[in-house]
Amino acid sequence: MGCSGRCCRRLRGLAGGLRRARGAYLRARPLARTHATGTGAEVVRRRASLLAENALLRQQLLVPRRRVKRPVVTAADRAPLVVLAGRVRAWRQALLLVQPETLLRWHRAGFRSCWRGQARPGPGRPPLPAETIAPIRRLATAHPRWGAERSRGALGKLGVRVAQRTSQTYRRGHRAPRPRGQTWATFLRNHVPDSWACDFLPVTDRLFRPLCACFVVELATRRVVHVGATRQPTDTGVAQQRREATPFGQRPRSLIRDHDGTCGPACARVAAARGITLLRTPPRTPQAHAVCARFLGRVRRACLDHVLVRGERQLSRVLREYVASCNRARPHQGLGQGRPASPPEELARHADPISVLPVLGGVHHT
Repeated sequence: MGCSGRCCRRLRGLAGGLRRARGAYLRARPLARTHATGTGAEVVRRRASLLAENALLRQQLLVPRRRVKRPVVTAADRAPLVVLAGRVRAWRQALLLVQPETLLRWHRAGFRSCWRGQARPGPGRPPLPAETIAPIRRLATAHPRWGAERSRGALGKLGVRVAQRTSQTYRRGHRAPRPRGQTWATFLRNHVPDSWACDFLPVTDRLFRPLCACFVVELATRRVVHVGATRQPTDTGVAQQRREATPFGQRPRSLIRDHDGTCGPACARVAAARGITLLRTPPRTPQAHAVCARFLGRVRRACLDHVLVRGERQLSRVLREYVASCNRARPHQGLGQGRPASPPEELARHADPISVLPVLGGVHHT
């Protein structure tokens, strides 16, 4: 009798272990179940788990039953799906309407919303009065180079006592960007009396062969100091143009040029021998070479577009005649309608009778 009791207890323990192992296998491999094993697993499941899974499936069926052309899962649908999925062990297999990753994203978004509502800061310290904020912002606008500590010292002279962090807080958005140095326009205004600019103008003759014209312009008076033409510009040829542009000690302090590779060591030696500083324009900054670039455009529109260029000599003659007329008679807006070769007051004092002189065979008149 005792032996049979022990055998029955061992058999019951073995059967319980088999049932637990079978349940763990079914939970780990839910997709590998057959119809028979699935039915057996449903029999041994608890009632609460079955009700939660049925509610999850029923909640998913409510969305496509709506009488709209394209039903959308709203926030009221997402919350029950997330809650019910947490009660179902095999929730990934019970999802038919959305992907498991979508449900996990909804859960993370809900957690963030809940935490944001709980961690919302309180009212904090009361804001400063308007009569205290106004001088802080006025100093930030008027003195962009000042820091918060220096502004706080200036405010102390006015009887306004604030902390450094408070000054920093109310200066944001009202302080102009701090200049890192002088701009190119400021440099030109400060050095324009002693600066020249040079550039090249490509030209095509009547046989479609390339030519190149070289111009040197004085920035202060807009006077064209030198003009030359060549078939093929080289470093030695450009250096000779620089020598011809600076005869008898006439030289600028700085010469502005672009990043053209034609100017090489020979040009640098000529500039160093005459005490000229070569300044290259910054990349992608056309306004740094604006005076010379505008003059080259005017030469092309007013002169070369009306002339059929035969060769290098004719191009040099045409450009010299046009440049002479520009220096002698053409008024410039940048000079107060004055001429490069004479001060603007000379136009008012001029009392001679008006005469018209043709330029370039009648293309222009002065």
